[in-house]
Amino acid sequence: MAVEETLASTSNLLVYSAMTVCTGALGAFALDLAGRGAAGRPARSAATRVAARPAVVVAGGPAAEGHASDTLTAGGVTVTADVENAEETPAPPPGQTVPLPARRWANAGGIAVALTWLAFLLHLGAVVTRGVSAGRAPWGNMYEFSVAGSMVVTGAFLAVLQRRDIRYLGTFVVGPVLLTLGLAVTVLYTPSAQLVPALQSYWLLIHVTVAFVASALFTLGFSTSVLQLVQHRREDARAAGREPTRGRFMDGLPPAAELERSAYRLHVVAFPLWTFTVIAGAIWAEHAWGRYWNWDPKEVWSFVIWVVYAGYLHARSTRGWDGRRAAWFAIAGYGCLLFNFLVVNVFFVGFHSYSGV
Repeated sequence: MAVEETLASTSNLLVYSAMTVCTGALGAFALDLAGRGAAGRPARSAATRVAARPAVVVAGGPAAEGHASDTLTAGGVTVTADVENAEETPAPPPGQTVPLPARRWANAGGIAVALTWLAFLLHLGAVVTRGVSAGRAPWGNMYEFSVAGSMVVTGAFLAVLQRRDIRYLGTFVVGPVLLTLGLAVTVLYTPSAQLVPALQSYWLLIHVTVAFVASALFTLGFSTSVLQLVQHRREDARAAGREPTRGRFMDGLPPAAELERSAYRLHVVAFPLWTFTVIAGAIWAEHAWGRYWNWDPKEVWSFVIWVVYAGYLHARSTRGWDGRRAAWFAIAGYGCLLFNFLVVNVFFVGFHSYSGV
């Protein structure tokens, strides 16, 4: 018993350590995102830079000997400026960005990834020690599901990062993970204990593990879809001749069309996994309760999630629902996922009432 309590306390300590490191990673990702935005802002032409300077020399005044000058009118005032050394960079078309040779906080992205790896390892240690302390899979209640699920979200982000540079998503992945851990330790915490009889099955490992991975990919897809909508709005503003004044960090992110394709790919991988989750849950229900379907609130909402995401993929691939409509469809699916996790698990009474809160 003393060993189990020690491991449970170690798990709690590792969770708090992972939260601390996640906080540092979140700050580093935010700096990296700000640096990307500064580097991705549209370059200004020499004439634009001159016009932006305060009017200090009235037209007609002699230029300094040996220096070329340029005269232009800005804001009703005619000024003369020295442009001998001005960089003649043509202004890009609306919506097109030109990266600068160097950007501030260039190393922030690498530091953020390193901290995220450290947080993930601490997080993994917390989940493992929690499972060893209880002698079972460490996701038998809402606290354990939150801790283990947020760990899988981080792991999925790092796995995708090995194939594609998606560091721009770091803030929108590490941030929700940190919030989930904060909710787990302050509201959902449950002491380590044995499972109720219905959960003592190998299907717990299969069913919940696949649900973790699917939910993690849905989370990444949700974050990408939200960024896509913001990028669409900024691109529309530039097309109308208005330079966006908010969300400058978005200038360093991919275009909306590319973000939409990335979100679609994530959902294409996540949907079959969620399909397996629903099927495995039905098989487990037959083993535990003698019926494949009991119209339990958890079962119903898992199926609702499946229907919404199936509709999204069908509309996206066969009806040409791309752009904003596809993004809102995907966000609606994630809203159902959050409702299932935060509301159904806690407030609805049914066969799946194992929240422990």
